[in-house]
Amino acid sequence: MEAIILKGAGDVDQLVHTTLPEPEIAAGEVLVQVKAISINPVDIKTRSGKGMFTKLQAEDPLILGWDISGVVTASHSPLFKAGDEVFGMVNFPGHGKAYAEYVAAPAEQLAHKPAGISHEEAAAATLAALTALQAFASTTIHPGDKVLIHAAAGGVGHYAVQLAKAAGAYVIGTASAANRDFVLGLGADEHFDYKSAPFEDRYHDLDFVLDTMGGDYIDRSLRTLRPQGTIISLPSGLREAVGEKAAAQHKNGYFIMVASSGKDMRLLADLLERGRLTSHVSATYPFADMAKAHQQIASGSTRGKVVVIP
Repeated sequence: MEAIILKGAGDVDQLVHTTLPEPEIAAGEVLVQVKAISINPVDIKTRSGKGMFTKLQAEDPLILGWDISGVVTASHSPLFKAGDEVFGMVNFPGHGKAYAEYVAAPAEQLAHKPAGISHEEAAAATLAALTALQAFASTTIHPGDKVLIHAAAGGVGHYAVQLAKAAGAYVIGTASAANRDFVLGLGADEHFDYKSAPFEDRYHDLDFVLDTMGGDYIDRSLRTLRPQGTIISLPSGLREAVGEKAAAQHKNGYFIMVASSGKDMRLLADLLERGRLTSHVSATYPFADMAKAHQQIASGSTRGKVVVIP
């Protein structure tokens, strides 16, 4: 099968196209013929030597990627049979090996792909959508709560806007002026151009902030929260700091890292099937152009998701 291996930490020239044997599946696993792969910022960080690289660098071969949608060709699990269309985030945080024509995946981490959506849309709604879902599951959002979502036009952000609206929240999304109509089209009640003025000068007494940025966004976001309000931070470099800083202000702060979950994938599948959640795929690349997909994500200006077709 065709696959892309990471030869070492570095630029996109470390992504090497090669041919490998099809993986063998163990008990509880299925073999998936991959139809679409979603690319995430963690892929780029890991390729460059950050992200999951330290954890995975001893793997040989090291195959990046976690997000797939495809067709089961063999099964050692009662959950799926050959011919089933499935999607999911495989073995995260761990060795997902998604940059390949075939992936051996734990069946319990997958869900049936809704018939009404494409493999591209399904692959997109994996790591990013799971992150948003699991972030909101770590707290309680009540109807009418005021929720601020940073980078609302991005991968995680565009799903978070939709999920927060589905929970009945009043949603404010930060994004560039060019993404105003896109963010409002997702269902946000307000768009705020983060380049126009400091958001912390505009918003106060919010109930919840989803911080996808890290850095000084933690301190600035905390200033927008009411007492006992909650911030969920996703960037991993400040996982302890967010809780300490929030507690000092009588607020709640948590770091979360997304984890593979078939149960959560089934929730996403239901939302996708009912039209309550939609994937926006802004760019699709052939497998040969994986480097271009990485460069697009690395630009930091991607609207929605980027998908690669093996």
